[in-house]
Amino acid sequence: MQRLKALLLSAILAVAPAAADTSGVTPMISIAIHGGAGVITRSSMSPEDEAAYRADLARALDAGYEVLQSGGSSLDAVTAAVRILEDSPLFNAGRGAVFNHEGVNELDASIMDGRTLRAGAVAGVRHIRNPIDLARLVMERSPHVLLSGEGAEEFALEHGVELVPRNYFHTERRWQQLEQARSGDKYSAAEIGYFGTVGAVALDREGNLAAATSTGGMTNKRWGRVGDSPIIGAGNYADNNSCAVSATGSGEHFIRTVLAHEISALVKYRGLGLEDASRQAVHGTLQAVGGEGGVIAIDRAGNIAIQFNSEGMFRGARDSKGRREIAIY
Repeated sequence: MQRLKALLLSAILAVAPAAADTSGVTPMISIAIHGGAGVITRSSMSPEDEAAYRADLARALDAGYEVLQSGGSSLDAVTAAVRILEDSPLFNAGRGAVFNHEGVNELDASIMDGRTLRAGAVAGVRHIRNPIDLARLVMERSPHVLLSGEGAEEFALEHGVELVPRNYFHTERRWQQLEQARSGDKYSAAEIGYFGTVGAVALDREGNLAAATSTGGMTNKRWGRVGDSPIIGAGNYADNNSCAVSATGSGEHFIRTVLAHEISALVKYRGLGLEDASRQAVHGTLQAVGGEGGVIAIDRAGNIAIQFNSEGMFRGARDSKGRREIAIY
């Protein structure tokens, strides 16, 4: 009987179609970046300024994509992209950060690994050239998620991070914006306060998602105010079972709605597509509480969604299907 079963099994296997060879199929890779959302119109920007913004967005986008293309991780890709935007004086993060009420630059950042749900964040640091690097150190070399202020900088020193003097972050344009806000020009304060936060989301060849966000916060902020960028679930979230999201805009509203996680939940539990989930969150949930801003998101299939309810958002997207775009308005 056993011999008969073996012969029958051999016959079945002999006529069964061979499994398709997918070894030559290249997995999807995708990346999206943003440089902030707000009152951004063609009339408010010179051709020279627009060209400069586009150039730095392109450098960040391509740097992150090159990491993915060479087989690097999504974590490395979002870190590389955000680091370039932090080094640019054009965006409200790192070197180009806005000033608080006392004339000091206070920086926030976070990063999240969609594979493990590990996350790291820093808030209110004043001497860290690339806050996204420190956020990643918090994730990888501490038992914590969020470190703030002097404690975060002490942690940085213990891990060999070189601190920079505060004047490294001083740009005349940001100083003039602070003076404008201090003068009581409320419209100008609103215009420049929600402007320039940077972020990136990516999917690598292994199917892992990651998200990163970095900011200088609001111009003229007081009392140690912290926005959504270092708050996991509000301004940043990544889960391999749904999507990766990085947000920019009026931080208090993103915190109150836990918007980045809401998009993930709509995908994971409601079964919505990434585009529909992002649209519902930004134009529904966020707008309903008076919030303004936008998100970039990538799902586990490599689909990219970009949604915003402000006049403009600095943004870029690239994937292995040939998509490559930079946009502002």
